[in-house]
Amino acid sequence: MDNKRLLAAIAISIGILLLFDVWNRPAREAQRQAAQNVQQSQTTGQPLPQANTALNPAGVASTGPGDGAPTTPAPRIRIESPRLEGSVNLRGARIDDLVLRDYRETILPGSPNVRVLAPREDNASYFAQWGWTAADGRTAVPGPNTEWAAEGTLTPTSPVTLRWDNGQGQRFEIALSLDANFMVTADQRVVNTGEQPVQLLPWARVRREHTPQVAGYYILHEGFVGVVDGRLREWKYDDARTEAQRRNGAPAFEADGPGGWAGFTDKYWLTAVLPADQAARSHAAFRATQENGQNRWQVDVAPTGAVTTAPGATAAYGTRLFAGAKEVKLLDAYTNDLGIKDFYSAVDFGWFWFLTKPFFYALDWLFGVFGNFGVAILIFTVALKALFFPLASKSYQSMARMKALGPKMQEMKERNKDDPAKMQQEMMALYKAEKINPAAGCLPILIQIPVFFALYKVLFVTIEMRHAPFFGWIRDLSAPDPTNLFNLFGLLPFTPPEFLHMPAWAIIMGITMWIQFKLNPTPPDPIQAKLFSFMPIIFTFMLASFPAGLVIYWSWNNLLSVAQQYYISRHDRETQRLEKAAARS
Repeated sequence: MDNKRLLAAIAISIGILLLFDVWNRPAREAQRQAAQNVQQSQTTGQPLPQANTALNPAGVASTGPGDGAPTTPAPRIRIESPRLEGSVNLRGARIDDLVLRDYRETILPGSPNVRVLAPREDNASYFAQWGWTAADGRTAVPGPNTEWAAEGTLTPTSPVTLRWDNGQGQRFEIALSLDANFMVTADQRVVNTGEQPVQLLPWARVRREHTPQVAGYYILHEGFVGVVDGRLREWKYDDARTEAQRRNGAPAFEADGPGGWAGFTDKYWLTAVLPADQAARSHAAFRATQENGQNRWQVDVAPTGAVTTAPGATAAYGTRLFAGAKEVKLLDAYTNDLGIKDFYSAVDFGWFWFLTKPFFYALDWLFGVFGNFGVAILIFTVALKALFFPLASKSYQSMARMKALGPKMQEMKERNKDDPAKMQQEMMALYKAEKINPAAGCLPILIQIPVFFALYKVLFVTIEMRHAPFFGWIRDLSAPDPTNLFNLFGLLPFTPPEFLHMPAWAIIMGITMWIQFKLNPTPPDPIQAKLFSFMPIIFTFMLASFPAGLVIYWSWNNLLSVAQQYYISRHDRETQRLEKAAARS
């Protein structure tokens, strides 16, 4: 029974890792394709398709003048900050040009900076926009091609104000300000100098006029995301399209609630809109439509009802736009400082966030101390080994004693080979007398599984680990080791097929696992013994395509386990020798 439990535990561990491998393949292929696109764009001079850019407003009526098809380039004002550069499109009051200064597409020299937002003329159109709907059905409001007046440059120290007059007694203004990171604040104002009250619905939206390439990864959400009515809402693009069709073109999801936020999330980037007043109730919607046979995706927020502006009065509605990198500490700061409900949820830490997020903060702190995330992983592994030292020590002591009892168990097996029940009974008596747990050998592996999963999540979803180098040939801990045994680690001028990917760190991991298994007792069952002998090979091939940071972690963990196991085995042998010597005397 104990042997069956041991085999079951090992099978479950292998099954979990196999699932990881299946999940990782689409992401690995997407990453390979992105690198290929960048290389091609740099050699041919063609513009790079931006997989993480494209937002656009959807389906809001326009009654203002100047809404015909534009025939001249749109006027723009610059956006400049230490972390952002781009421009505000004055035709339609859109931010549709935004590039992140701190991030590049790949680790290749000369790789372009990541573009978050792109204009409608781009193949990957993605932008944010502000506007109004005439709830009274008569007031002229600015439309998607209305040209606003503004001057200056939008910087963290210099806000800009967009102005437009409808010629009927209403003046519209959008005051934009930018913080030192990725947050834009927009104050929409209507000054009513007319003789009649007007009813208008201000709104802010993010629109994506193409369907982005997603990794299709089960443990990573990409698509619509937000905290609406106090709950985290996540919709994949396909699900949103299906639901919108079922609802005959109505939003796939909409709800009212206090504060919150809504937008689109990619693996590392987020574009979201939210009411500036997080205590006020607002309406949020996820929309999926089709125009000219192309999918269109939109997120919008607005007050729960139209705003009435009396003659001589001014009505204002404040929103914020986040467009940038999902940096964990930054999102936490916005959550706390601006009171944005669960804004940190934009980073998909998953169901085991209680492990994943503390792991991230521990690694990030160690990175601040040592200046290298790879070193941080090594030190973090030592801390984990120290934490589980007592538990692992008992496991290794049990295994050492089982190995020492190997000859006696073999003799017992030969003596009772025709009576399996008696053999099992005598073995159980031996285990009890020697205080041995026969299933202890799988305990170190089982302990590693949740740690492995949490660390995998950290490496995969946090942008802080993106393009983080280690030493030597590892220039990105979140990507697989690029070396390959089958081209002699780059000495032969060809690229082996993907299924033959066998990098150096995977081989190192396999060797450390083989040494660790050699220190374990050989199972008495030949089938079990053969399974154990193949496990290092199986794990080596399984982990070959995993992020290098994980393989380094596993290799280092194995090495520490070998040292601990060797020390405990030696200490246990010495203790038993002294006990026997004392008994003889």
